[in-house]
Amino acid sequence: MPTREPTVLEALALASSYGDELVLGAVRDTHHAVADRLYGVLRRPTGGLVRVPETAHRAISAPIYAGLGMGLRAVSSGLGAVGARGVGPGIESERYGRHLRAAVNGLIGDRLAAERHPMAITMSVRRFGLDVATDREALAAAYPGATGRVVVLLHGLCEDEEHFRRGRHRRGTTYAEELTEQGWTPVLVRYNTGLSLRENGVELTALLQRVTDHWPVEVERVALLGHSMGGLVSRAACAVATGLEAGWTSQLTDVVTLSTPHLGAPLAGGVGHGSRALARLPEAAAFARILDNRSVGVHDLVEGLDDSVPPLPHVRYRLVSAALSHSERGLLRNVVGDMLVGQESAYGRRHGHELFPRAEVLHLPRASHFDLLNHADVARALRRWLA
Repeated sequence: MPTREPTVLEALALASSYGDELVLGAVRDTHHAVADRLYGVLRRPTGGLVRVPETAHRAISAPIYAGLGMGLRAVSSGLGAVGARGVGPGIESERYGRHLRAAVNGLIGDRLAAERHPMAITMSVRRFGLDVATDREALAAAYPGATGRVVVLLHGLCEDEEHFRRGRHRRGTTYAEELTEQGWTPVLVRYNTGLSLRENGVELTALLQRVTDHWPVEVERVALLGHSMGGLVSRAACAVATGLEAGWTSQLTDVVTLSTPHLGAPLAGGVGHGSRALARLPEAAAFARILDNRSVGVHDLVEGLDDSVPPLPHVRYRLVSAALSHSERGLLRNVVGDMLVGQESAYGRRHGHELFPRAEVLHLPRASHFDLLNHADVARALRRWLA
């Protein structure tokens, strides 16, 4: 069901809260750690006399940080209370606000959901920037020209459904528009990318079952098109659905993934290594805590989904990778890749083993991770794959 739109004031309240918890806390703890290191070095040469300025320093700095923290918490509480009454514009009244909400959910969406914060995104079908209920009447009103072929578009981490419009001013069209011309009905889904792949998979299966059960016309064919994390969520949903009696997956014929880290993303793993390295130094430990506050959704990208989530035997898989370089050398393609995902991970290949042995693959040189949201070569392939 559609949920209440959070206000700009509630977004500012959230920023104030995390400013106190993370930013101010990091500055305070780093300040004290550096001071402790300096005073520790000076204790022996001064015969312990440095303890006097050290104590004075603590006595002055501690209440200053406490006062700043109290002020930020008061601002957060006040803004949140006023915003909850519907005062001020909604965060989604402008596209940048919708993008901001999606980005925040990617970073801390699991916490927002656990706290039932109004900024938390609930998975939903989206049409013209609004939620669409999944009852028959609402779907019929939202899709008056519905066909029996349904293609579901799933965005990636920190994105929303509108990211599939990237580059439209340059190409003049989008995947959704071109697939509509081919007789497909595009259904764009927005979800909280900070949640785990398993949780989003469960929610997607339930959502797609409602959509196919209440679709205005008889569903003949379903296809999934996922960018980055969206491809993993698609696979997770298929895995959940296989444990159920015949449902939407019986109508699923095609899964297309665009630069999806099936075997993990090096950058996501690098963040974890970086936080552990920073944690070893007292002066940097606060920044390690900031990195460790990343959502479980980001954590799940470190490993991706392995053989425990096998492909469905009756479904055709098409896998697209990209690389910034035109080089054929494996290091550039597999480590640097498209900035975020290497080619072998996008193809589900590791040490000679393939997750998708019968999949058709497409590689795009000199393309970034986000170029695949709307790329002419992908569009041409989609016309052939979904003919």
